[in-house]
Amino acid sequence: MSEPSPTTRQQEQEQIVSVTMDLARAGRTDDLVPFLDHGFPVDLPDPAGNTLLMLAAYHGHLETVTALVARGADVDRRNDRDQSPVAGAMFKGEDEVVRALVAAGADLDAGSPTARETARLFGQQHLVDGQE
Repeated sequence: MSEPSPTTRQQEQEQIVSVTMDLARAGRTDDLVPFLDHGFPVDLPDPAGNTLLMLAAYHGHLETVTALVARGADVDRRNDRDQSPVAGAMFKGEDEVVRALVAAGADLDAGSPTARETARLFGQQHLVDGQE
């Protein structure tokens, strides 16, 4: 049996990235975790710079966010639009996800707009009050 061509290998890698991003976006933690536990890089970005954590946080999947953080996801890694996971969760009104990311050390002043700015804009100030 011959080795796959570099093009085939690249296509397979792109497909795996797409599948894992879809799993994070959909909050399918039980399906996503085996990829991570078998070596898929937790902070590998998609073509727009979104990580698994960004997608899970933005879509409000607390269990997935928690699993990713437990596996070392960078809570402050921003996408190509300079958006942080905590600001994305704040924008979407995902209070529990915001609390989990803050508890994991997320920087409320990272990115543009920051989570603090987003909280002010969307009436979520209660999530950042007292967080310095």
